[in-house]
Amino acid sequence: MSSTNTAPIKYAQRSDSLYLTIALPDVKDETIVLTDKELKFNGTSGDKSYEVNIEFFKEVDSEGSTYKVLPRSIQMHILKKDKEEEEFWPRLLKDKALEKNQVKIDWNRYVDEDEEEEGFDMSNLEGGMGMGGGMPGMGGMGGMPGMGGMPGMGGMGGGMPGGMDMAELMKQMGSMGGGAGGMGGIPGMGDMPGMDGDDGEDDGEDGDGEDLDDLPDLEEVN
Repeated sequence: MSSTNTAPIKYAQRSDSLYLTIALPDVKDETIVLTDKELKFNGTSGDKSYEVNIEFFKEVDSEGSTYKVLPRSIQMHILKKDKEEEEFWPRLLKDKALEKNQVKIDWNRYVDEDEEEEGFDMSNLEGGMGMGGGMPGMGGMGGMPGMGGMPGMGGMGGGMPGGMDMAELMKQMGSMGGGAGGMGGIPGMGDMPGMDGDDGEDDGEDGDGEDLDDLPDLEEVN
């Protein structure tokens, strides 16, 4: 069995947080454990085993921290425990010698303490997983297709006449010669997919509702 390698780390900081990147592509079988004092990581990349076992310079807030496994790296946003200090740490790790050998500055995210104006760009961590025992990725559930954003459903409340029974409505539309396709004439109901009957979207395009608007032959007879 091959030996375990030390994973490369780079980081940047703000007065209230750290942005740490484990620079390994295509990480699999990862295990990440963050406590208020330490970070432990194990995983594989390119058929090699890697690990991280570090102790932070000061305590961090593990419960509020998040991470996400990306195609080319694992990125973490780690909150500092004492946010009232509002100052940069002199280094990431408690062990100064270990930091010199294992940790590099993330110059893409680096800012000088005197020039700090805003926090990190968090776009890469959207839908990330909590590092302190929180449920993974639940914050992204709102973006699931059809969960509250179903097309045409917004017209149900205002477009349907109050108290009207659906069966009675269908009956009335049928007596008008429009059939199920005639529902396109009800305010707010025209955009609802699948409301034209069992034929689905085809009826919405070719159904009787549109034919009623285009009857030149009948007009000429009259």
